[in-house]
Amino acid sequence: MSFPNIWNHRKVADTSAKACEVCFKPTTSVLITPESKDFFYVCPSHLKDRGFCSPIIDQEAVAAKKKREMEEELERVKKEYEEKQRKKKEKETNPPKDSDKTKDGEEKETKKDDKKDGKKDDPKPDSKMDKAEDKTSPNPEEEPRVFSLQRTFYQQRLDKKRQVEMAKRNRERLNNPNFFPSVPKNLP
Repeated sequence: MSFPNIWNHRKVADTSAKACEVCFKPTTSVLITPESKDFFYVCPSHLKDRGFCSPIIDQEAVAAKKKREMEEELERVKKEYEEKQRKKKEKETNPPKDSDKTKDGEEKETKKDDKKDGKKDDPKPDSKMDKAEDKTSPNPEEEPRVFSLQRTFYQQRLDKKRQVEMAKRNRERLNNPNFFPSVPKNLP
């Protein structure tokens, strides 16, 4: 009996932790075939080892994720730009009352004040957006969920599965009374 060399990484409850197939330390990570024909416990550190397994990366999903991130970034930049343009128009339509004064010194001071006010206003929205981004994307780099075992480890899993099935078949044969030869009934 053979199954494909595609293994999905799953987590189990802490109470269901069992020994890792490689190092025998308790672990909650399990590699399982898509049809659930075989599974085994393995430490997450072994999943990062290229000598044990390699991740299978779905290129379409990666491309879709990048496209979605680019669209979100584009929307965010558009909103920031529109907000700046709106503030700029508000300042143009509502000039400061001090601009009616004719002294150069006073005009320079109001321009400096406007620049200071503009600087104070800009960091606040940015900090709010930064906080919003932190809340929406707390995920660090996502770990791969699908793996392919290296040839030797995959062959070991196949051999182990064959041995289990052979042992099961042998037990069934031994339980069947027709398996053993019967006592001869005729005289020789």
